[in-house]
Amino acid sequence: MGFRCGIVGLPNVGKSTLFNALTETQAAQAANYPFCTIEPNEGRVAVPDDRLDTIAKIGGSAKIIETQLSFVDIAGLVRGASKGEGLGNQFLANIRETDAIVHVLRCFEDDDITHVEGKVDPIADAETVEMELMLADLESLEKRVPNLAKKAAQGDKEAKAAATVLGQALDLLREGKPARLTVPRDAEEERLFNQAQLLTAKPVLYVCNVEEDAASEGNEFSARVFEKAKAENASAVIVSAAIEAELVTMPVEERAEYLEALGLAEAGLARIIRAGYELLGLITFFTVGPKEARAWTVAKGSKAPQAAGAIHSDFEKGFIRAETMAYADYVQYNGEAGAKEAGKWRSEGKEYVTQDGDIMLFRFNV
Repeated sequence: MGFRCGIVGLPNVGKSTLFNALTETQAAQAANYPFCTIEPNEGRVAVPDDRLDTIAKIGGSAKIIETQLSFVDIAGLVRGASKGEGLGNQFLANIRETDAIVHVLRCFEDDDITHVEGKVDPIADAETVEMELMLADLESLEKRVPNLAKKAAQGDKEAKAAATVLGQALDLLREGKPARLTVPRDAEEERLFNQAQLLTAKPVLYVCNVEEDAASEGNEFSARVFEKAKAENASAVIVSAAIEAELVTMPVEERAEYLEALGLAEAGLARIIRAGYELLGLITFFTVGPKEARAWTVAKGSKAPQAAGAIHSDFEKGFIRAETMAYADYVQYNGEAGAKEAGKWRSEGKEYVTQDGDIMLFRFNV
């Protein structure tokens, strides 16, 4: 399991340049005019994790397999998209199919790159896109909620629950607030809320695309975005798409020195992944053996059978137990044998909650 992030924003904010850099491809055409992305481009990238290299070395693994995640480059939205302006609802549908929204905001001045609104204002840009998503959700719920209310009046219990939770979302949207502020009362309401696939229910990560000189500390534009994110209990990161584009043209061994010269500890991809994991509540567990060391991604709070299911559905169906140890113990005692001798190798049942960094071996019977 990874996660699928839709990269959105107004035209000419650096979406496609960032996508190309992140996926180390030129699959998305980056050009200085609106709507250069006609179809959503998707790229899969490996999640960097130093722990995987460490356990592979200790375990003598012949192969290393990172967990994967997807980025989808979605064409620039413009004012009126919810009513079909620009490329309209086609792209709202593309956003609906993602797990989270990576909202790229232009936080740099450049007279050579036009801005669709005629000025650089990342807060106004964010509000333009957010308004279009809210209007699309509003239109959807204003049709759906009355129908659910009618069914609820006829005794349909599921419709009653859906009418309650989606009605709350509708009230928020009418107040100009995103649906993600809705608080379902129980697991059933949460299921029905998620089933609605509302655009503004998706978690949002703001990416401040700054000029190269501001990549380390940011600038006045990015500072305003961080204030907005804090007020919304959202996340934000600073990235220079220009730097990321330059990085992928370099030999791997030269990248660290280049970043250090710019005052950066790591590439933008790593910062986006870390923020994305935190945003979606994801964790990583590992499997290790002579053939391969591999990283797997599950939602925080997943129990052992669910973690087993990330590897193969049969593992979850026939789950017996999970043999596991913490990453720190695996390293400290130099592998499985040492961890067992130290009493750090545990046998866990169906109720065990997977922890970030767990090294696991599943026993199952199908």
